[in-house]
Amino acid sequence: MSLYTLLNFSYFKAYDMTLCKTLGPAERPRERLFDHGAQTLTDAELLAIILGSGVRGQHAVAYSRDLLNQYGGLSNLLNARPDRLIQTYGLGQAKVSAIVAIKELCTRASLEQIKVGELMGQPEQVRSFCHHKLAHLKIEHCMAIYLNAQNRLITIEEVSRGTLTQTSIYPREIVKAALQHHASALILAHNHPSGSALPSQADIHLTAQLKKALYMIDVHLHDHLIVSGQNVTSMAEMGHL
Repeated sequence: MSLYTLLNFSYFKAYDMTLCKTLGPAERPRERLFDHGAQTLTDAELLAIILGSGVRGQHAVAYSRDLLNQYGGLSNLLNARPDRLIQTYGLGQAKVSAIVAIKELCTRASLEQIKVGELMGQPEQVRSFCHHKLAHLKIEHCMAIYLNAQNRLITIEEVSRGTLTQTSIYPREIVKAALQHHASALILAHNHPSGSALPSQADIHLTAQLKKALYMIDVHLHDHLIVSGQNVTSMAEMGHL
């Protein structure tokens, strides 16, 4: 074993000893996860399991708690860019890779769920996927989810992206894409970086225009979702469709 490896091993062993000395067996995240289930753990405890170690003077749970406070919560941490994460004290390539991988796995799991079965029967999965894809973006993005006659997923495409406060969505481009994909229905989704998940007058006007344009080619607009922060608003549920 090289001197570097020995020092590195001793360094991380010190972290483990700090956690073990500070927390009793009943308080340690891994033990609690197996004894009581992951749902009983706090965000900091779950993050500590992912990171595996803390920093000098802080065990993994305490460091994870500070990390969440620094980023303003779990969602902001998971959605942070890798180049920002790598500049954070205590986060090296291994830990940044773990955080980014967890975020990507969440998005893929959401996509996997909506690929199976009839989408209109699983609105929560659709909302979860749209949230994973759009909530963290700093400028407006709009995507269309194209469905076949059985309301099963054909494809998902970005149809527009814009400035911090608005994006230009052209109904004719969505109609054209719907024809190309032989879609029978679609769901539109876009984010509001401004912080409000309520539809603007522009959103309401666009939805009405798009619904009318799609009707002309016998394609149904099931919903228009607006994502902002932790919230996802359905314009269909609000009566705008």
